[in-house]
Amino acid sequence: MRNILSILVLASLLISCGGNDRGQLIGVKGKKWNPEKPFGMVLVQGGAFIMGKSDYDIAGLNNAPTKTVTVPSFYMDETEVTNSEYRQFVQWVRDSTIRQKLAEAAELAGNVQGGGGRNNQTIGDFAFKNAADQDAGNLTPFQEFSKHYDPMNQKINWDAEIIWNQEEYPDADYVYVMDEFYLPNEQSYNGERMMDVTKFAYSLKTMDVEAAARESGNRTNFIEESEVLVYPDTTVWIKDFHYSYNEPLHNDYFSHAAYDNYPVVGVNWNQAKAFSDWRTQYLNSFRKSKGLEHANFFRLPTEAEWEYAARGGLESGTYPWGGPYAKDDRACFLANFKPLRGDYAADEALYTVEADSYQPNDFGLYNMSGNVSEWVGTSYEPDSYEYMSSMSPNVNNKKNKRKVVRGGSWKDVSYFLQVSSRDYEYADSARSYIGFRTVQDFLGNNLDLRNK
Repeated sequence: MRNILSILVLASLLISCGGNDRGQLIGVKGKKWNPEKPFGMVLVQGGAFIMGKSDYDIAGLNNAPTKTVTVPSFYMDETEVTNSEYRQFVQWVRDSTIRQKLAEAAELAGNVQGGGGRNNQTIGDFAFKNAADQDAGNLTPFQEFSKHYDPMNQKINWDAEIIWNQEEYPDADYVYVMDEFYLPNEQSYNGERMMDVTKFAYSLKTMDVEAAARESGNRTNFIEESEVLVYPDTTVWIKDFHYSYNEPLHNDYFSHAAYDNYPVVGVNWNQAKAFSDWRTQYLNSFRKSKGLEHANFFRLPTEAEWEYAARGGLESGTYPWGGPYAKDDRACFLANFKPLRGDYAADEALYTVEADSYQPNDFGLYNMSGNVSEWVGTSYEPDSYEYMSSMSPNVNNKKNKRKVVRGGSWKDVSYFLQVSSRDYEYADSARSYIGFRTVQDFLGNNLDLRNK
């Protein structure tokens, strides 16, 4: 009887440990995953191509010799990131910063319930989400016992709408917080109450994965956190051009709805990286709330990825449309650039144009040449083609502040529109002719799912 009981106990243990796998190795299944093309992006299927100048290097820079390289599949923005899209990032940072300050003020005032002020509101309506629970001692087991819980990292309240109208501010505490985000009257002009955009910074946390993988030690040594001011530098329209009248663009290019679909400019390399990080966090926050597998991160393309995408599958073409000319058979210009000496408008565009102007290349990508030059995630090294890998190459030296820009812009001659031409700018510099677009790695290698 004792032997029979032992066998039954052993059998029950095996059943409880193995489930329904019948003792077979079946693996551990992750969450259900279906590749989903990000909104506004196209899939660029990976492959090999000849990178560099296959024709005469008219500038004689000798910084782009031909080299056969291979890149994996990735998604890429159809257009350069627009003012409207970048403004979503800026407003999210602005609103989260203001809500954080309002919640802190509510905590100091001891007002976490809300109600009772003007329009039956107080600053307490903006209190941290979990403030009332903590005050009542209703901590979850995670909050009470976990070493990963930070009591200072409280959830911002996104439910209450920010009150922008001064006449509707609910109480004195609210007034003090909001006034902090506006310039004093002596610094405002044109009859407008202007916000102090230097108050809005994004906390960018990055890890040097390559260095961490090659060296031993605590990974915290390879993690950096920095605050990046997010508002574009609108003064570039003035600073880039001496003895030129560009005040209308300085005043309205980023903020006015008329320019919503134009490429954002005045954004430096660090700001482009911060935008990419925010876009990743923003998407994955939604996916997490729905119990979905996280999506891969958005980032700037490598120089090789950019050139491969710009070529659109045309081997050794001079431009995204092939070439060798910048006009079609009806003598129409195929991109926005400086076609003639001093005549910027010969291509029917004086400055930038809408991001989806002109015809896309064979990958469905707009303005890979012209309109604005584009930041990529690669450091500029004149001889990098000589030593970079032939498989998914990228050279990004943290100490080198010169970052590659590609594609040429509205103020450049046709040489810089060539898909193989390389140029650079310093990472902390913003220009009226440099924008960016982002990419996202394609996860997996299932050909049947690629076009879904």
